[in-house]
Amino acid sequence: MARLPLEGVWVASITPVWAGPFAEMLLADWGAEVIRVESLQYCPLGTRGPGPRQPKFAIEIVKGHYSAYLKEGYDDIEGRPWNRSCMFNQHGRNKLCCTMDLRRPKGREMFRRLIEVSDIFLENNMPRVMDSLDLSYKVLSEWNPKIVMLSMPAFGKTGPKSKNRTIGPQLDSYAGGTWVRGYLDRDVSSNSVVFHADEAAGMTAAFIMVMALHKRNRTGKGMFIDMAQVETAIPQFGEIIMDYTMNGRVQGTSGNRDPQGAIQGCYRCRGEDKWVSVTIRTDEEWQAFCRVLGNPEWARDERFSDALGRWHHHAELDKHIEEWTSQHDHFGVMFMLQREGVAAGPVEHPDDAFHDPQMKDRGFFEEVDHPECGTHLYPGLAWKMENTPNHIRRAAPRLGEDNEYVYKQVIGVSDAEYAELEKEGHIGMDFVPGLQIAKYKPE
Repeated sequence: MARLPLEGVWVASITPVWAGPFAEMLLADWGAEVIRVESLQYCPLGTRGPGPRQPKFAIEIVKGHYSAYLKEGYDDIEGRPWNRSCMFNQHGRNKLCCTMDLRRPKGREMFRRLIEVSDIFLENNMPRVMDSLDLSYKVLSEWNPKIVMLSMPAFGKTGPKSKNRTIGPQLDSYAGGTWVRGYLDRDVSSNSVVFHADEAAGMTAAFIMVMALHKRNRTGKGMFIDMAQVETAIPQFGEIIMDYTMNGRVQGTSGNRDPQGAIQGCYRCRGEDKWVSVTIRTDEEWQAFCRVLGNPEWARDERFSDALGRWHHHAELDKHIEEWTSQHDHFGVMFMLQREGVAAGPVEHPDDAFHDPQMKDRGFFEEVDHPECGTHLYPGLAWKMENTPNHIRRAAPRLGEDNEYVYKQVIGVSDAEYAELEKEGHIGMDFVPGLQIAKYKPE
């Protein structure tokens, strides 16, 4: 197989939850050797699911959450549930994991040795975390002048909000997403939680790190990248912000409407909880839509004769459209309208997505075998690179799964050193909850 674009690039990371791990996933997909550094003494909530020996109610909560356990791990709280989080196992693909206690001098020394052989260090922790560990770019660049370090706190490393603690929903709100998203007849308090800022930040971070490597290859010098997660989300609402700055308009909740045209809606179809999304922007598309419906008499109403009229009378049109869609299967509506060049698609249940012929034809879902989770279909890579076939090469790493490889082959510790580190609690595959160790204080 042809070499992947980032083969030979080494990435060390300390990343919780979603944004950082999503960036790691992309780098690993492109061939980088991504080594996650985790601690046996600390399990960040939401990264690998709840921590060890959590109360039963925590196990119940995650069943329906983004960190829900894969099937085999639902009720097993005595084993290693931290290896069975759905979210972690999705974005953990193609990575490695080692364990170190960075709060102790020996763990810090091992981390230094890892940084010395790495090209990138990535972190998306609360700002105080790197400060408390004394792992600034100044320190890391002394260990390795060519290191590229990217920090991605919520609001960046400077400014009055730089120390704020947030997670995806707060960033969505701060960026303006919560204000403009939701149903027309409800206020923002009824909106569901959205973590889109994590995805936006993760994808942006991966792209920036590749650019930084490109520059380093030209200059021979590393660099520090201060990336504010919220600043990767705000541009995705750019037209809303520009409408305010240019026209003084504050856009509100739009529901399923499209402010730039009509028709745009989500319509009930035949069957229980079956829906289809339909978009019509031009008069030609409207005429094609009417042909599919058999040119009903209501479609000849003067109010619907042009796009502006349809936009003003969208509510009346919705009633007519749903009267028709409710008589048909949601996939059937899509096929009928697509044949005439009208954009339409079913609202798919996960079962539909797994069996979708388009996804099957492209081989998007890949079967992955995990030693503790079993064999499941996972969302795969979203691109096809010519002459460089790629796929999920390995399952998400279990906690500490790659300790021996990282310690002995990557940073070169002896068997005796490894045994000592293992004895001292740096190395292992099980969390040690409640272990109290004083914070490392640099001399």
